[in-house]
Amino acid sequence: MFDEIFDSASNQSAVWAVVLGALLATAGGFAATQLERYFEHKRRERNAALFFGELLTTLQIILAFSKDTHGRGDPFGPITTRMLRSARKEIEIYDRNREALLDLRDADLRARIQTLVIRLTMPLEGIFEAGAEISAYQSQAKASDREEFRRDLEERIAEIKTSRDSGFQFVVETADQMTAIVRDLEPLAHHKFRDVQAFVASS
Repeated sequence: MFDEIFDSASNQSAVWAVVLGALLATAGGFAATQLERYFEHKRRERNAALFFGELLTTLQIILAFSKDTHGRGDPFGPITTRMLRSARKEIEIYDRNREALLDLRDADLRARIQTLVIRLTMPLEGIFEAGAEISAYQSQAKASDREEFRRDLEERIAEIKTSRDSGFQFVVETADQMTAIVRDLEPLAHHKFRDVQAFVASS
């Protein structure tokens, strides 16, 4: 009888040891998976912060140079226009990688980045469209013999130029907001991005 009780107790101990081992293995596997996911998300967040920080810094530098060239000679001459087109290409890069925003856990920061890009895109497109309209109206004015028609076109051109100037000013003011966003990305990126004003001043 004693042997049977001892065997039963031994069997129960063995079962509990197996159950405990299985529970510990499951808990260890779950903890390892969660830890792996945590570090992977941190890595992706850091990469996203690096990407958007560099992109916004580059965009801000381009727009700072555009502001500088805009104040010299023809406000919307070839150099300024090329600078603005370069800025538009940076926004296209952003558009192609916009899903990486989801790797940033700060919803407010994501919204600020997206809002800023939208606020830049619309006036930039307006500047390019205004340039095309002005060229078309100027060609029509040169080709027309009617004084009244030319005068109407010139008034229209003046209105478009005023609107274009307002759009450019809006772009410059919006670009100034990038600094705060880039600074908020730095802790996530574990990287200090370039000081735009110092970079432009030294160039």
